[in-house]
Amino acid sequence: MTDEPRYAVHADLNVMIEMRDGTRLATDVYRPADPDTHEPIDEPRPVILDRTPYDKTGGRTRHGEWYASRGYVIAIQDVRGRFDSEGEFEIHVNEAEDGADTVEWLAAQGYCDGQVATLGTSYGAWVQSALATQAPDGLAGMFVNMGAANGREKTFRHNGAFEQRWLSWAFTLGAGFAHESLADPDVQQVFADVDFREVLEDAPVERGETALAELPAYEEWAFDIMETGSASDDRWQNPGVNFERHYDESADVPTVYSGGWYDSYTGATCDNFVGLADRKESDHYLLMGPWTHLARLPGGHDHSEQLLFPPLTWEQPTAGDLAFGEDATRKYRETRKRFFDHYLRGEASWDHPRVEYFLMGTGDGHRSDDGHLFHGGEWRSADAWPPAGTEMTTFYAHGDGTLSTAKPTATDSATTYEFDPDDPVPTIGGNTSSYLTYEPRAESVEAYPLGDRNIIDFAGRGGYDQRTHEGTFGASEPYGPLADRADVQVFRTPPLDEPVEIAGPIRVRVFGATDGPDTDFTAKLVDEYPESEDYPDGYALNLSDAICRGRYRSYRDEPDLLDADEVYEFYMEPYDTANRFDAGHRIRLDISSSNWPRFDVNHNTGGPLYGGEETRVAENTVFHEADNPTHIELPVQPTE
Repeated sequence: MTDEPRYAVHADLNVMIEMRDGTRLATDVYRPADPDTHEPIDEPRPVILDRTPYDKTGGRTRHGEWYASRGYVIAIQDVRGRFDSEGEFEIHVNEAEDGADTVEWLAAQGYCDGQVATLGTSYGAWVQSALATQAPDGLAGMFVNMGAANGREKTFRHNGAFEQRWLSWAFTLGAGFAHESLADPDVQQVFADVDFREVLEDAPVERGETALAELPAYEEWAFDIMETGSASDDRWQNPGVNFERHYDESADVPTVYSGGWYDSYTGATCDNFVGLADRKESDHYLLMGPWTHLARLPGGHDHSEQLLFPPLTWEQPTAGDLAFGEDATRKYRETRKRFFDHYLRGEASWDHPRVEYFLMGTGDGHRSDDGHLFHGGEWRSADAWPPAGTEMTTFYAHGDGTLSTAKPTATDSATTYEFDPDDPVPTIGGNTSSYLTYEPRAESVEAYPLGDRNIIDFAGRGGYDQRTHEGTFGASEPYGPLADRADVQVFRTPPLDEPVEIAGPIRVRVFGATDGPDTDFTAKLVDEYPESEDYPDGYALNLSDAICRGRYRSYRDEPDLLDADEVYEFYMEPYDTANRFDAGHRIRLDISSSNWPRFDVNHNTGGPLYGGEETRVAENTVFHEADNPTHIELPVQPTE
């Protein structure tokens, strides 16, 4: 089919589709129509389904009319408990069954040719993987952009720690547009007046003590996620939250898993492809660009129309403070359509390699006219992830602060530092999203509706020089490089004689000890630029990071507190990446015990997983000796 519109569009709005429990979900259905009569065409067509918690009406211009005018039927649905749909919203809990019921209902309609494909980003990606666990009749393909795999291990929680973006989501995009908020301006006003930065600064929050008390159901699931870490909890086994557990029975349909190196779902996107591509008979693809999770301005304001529907970073050649060049962009809608045209209509429109990824770091590092560091990059293709020929290469930490492939020989070598939960290491960009708050306004929501207000993204997303300044959230004087903090342990290679390219998963093992019953260790991979005319102090570029909560070390299913001063292995999986460390650069590993507000801060007491008033300063030790060799494993690519 041509990419030019050929049809008029007929819309059936607020079609109420009944779920198995009787709850009805509001769905807008856009159909191709005769250009002259505007009557929907009789010929059955494939249906594309988009399920969202962000108001289906916004999808009309984003892709409803676009796809329908090109010959597809597209259905856009408010998920349970959001906007025009009935029921109570509990984040991700009902999405597997609701999505499967919707697919089967659409497949049975006269305007459908029996094929239903799905698309969506973020929450819209979660719901696709969720319904796939039910293998509904009629499901014919999925384009899963920036979604989860296992909510307990790499999304809601991360190796035991809580990703605080979900608390932010509950206060902003969640509560601000809950049924109760939409129905009662006084309730919505409560959330409009909240500065979420202050909520974090006053954390840990307590039940009944914040604005979330206005919405008991939202408060309940938010605290459930924060306070529950054990894998045996039903939430972490739910097919709408943990897709990995259901890989074997999930639908076998052509699927694209797409994402970005600075997305908040990078690790999960790669995990899904690796876990399913060879398990299923259907074609599976991985497409990874140098993108963040949607496009928002760090520390600044977004226009109102970006609140629920921010632009996709596929079409922007920057990520945080980095520029990659125009070749880094892709047309999102057109790429999806080529996939659907091929697998739903049999057209020769899709010739993508099984794995396509953007190798960052081929730029010269100059400062661009708009103030970005030109990191550059180029597209690569492969048949597997990681690419064939990848050599997982171990770089060891040494007592003199070096990082090398030589294993340490010292028999007694360690570094001890103090970790103060009241002075955590600030988050400076990275794989973040949803650290948002509404711009404070004097006007009421009735005079200036919440949906029209600017929002502030205060943690940044993407690549940045790892140094604080006055505008860094959570930072205090003296500002400067994170590497200068006493609680950040830095290990770096000598300047590289020749480039080193990596593409694939990353593994870190910190051999550490603490003087109490619990603590955290963090790891961050950094591409350290040398000094230059544009950057006289050099530039410490964050690539990927991770955290490990002691009681859940090695991805334990159940908590197991630490014995003071005993050496443990703290295993971490920073998200996959692809980067070229150019000659003259250094490969750097930063180890600490906090990364805030990206993750909640461990109180070091062994008390509740989240909450509690007591905190203590921990003495944490990183070992770099023969028997306890702290190290990072990097997926090094063959050199030509």
